[in-house]
Amino acid sequence: MRLFRVLVSAVLLVTTVCAVAEDKKKAPDTLSVLRFTVIKDDNGKPVRNASVILHPVDKNGQQSKGGFQLKTDSEGKTESDGIPYGTLRIQVLAHGFQTYGQDYQVNQPQMEIDIRLKRPQEQFTIYDKPGPKESDGQPQQATPKQ
Repeated sequence: MRLFRVLVSAVLLVTTVCAVAEDKKKAPDTLSVLRFTVIKDDNGKPVRNASVILHPVDKNGQQSKGGFQLKTDSEGKTESDGIPYGTLRIQVLAHGFQTYGQDYQVNQPQMEIDIRLKRPQEQFTIYDKPGPKESDGQPQQATPKQ
């Protein structure tokens, strides 16, 4: 009877040690700290109060449900911790700037992401000038809208 208890104890000890070792192998750093800096492309100054929106992306490249929004401070900075490794779609919105969007591969414990926002491009319209001249039959060039 005593031998049976020793054998059962030894088997339980080996099983427990193997389970703990297996858990440590499976649990590498799978969460990341992301730090964002949002600046103006034309002069490098920070963009405050910009919305940095994080969307998870599945293995097929489709945006998954969920995600969340961060706001930049007066220095154009924001951060978030606990971001799982994998593909992340980052979208940045700020008044007076073009919308920024890019997919990033989160694969490090800490990542610094710098984003340069551009001003909107000139828009062209065909409605500012009258149609083609009767004399040459060629359409006129569109002019930038001010």
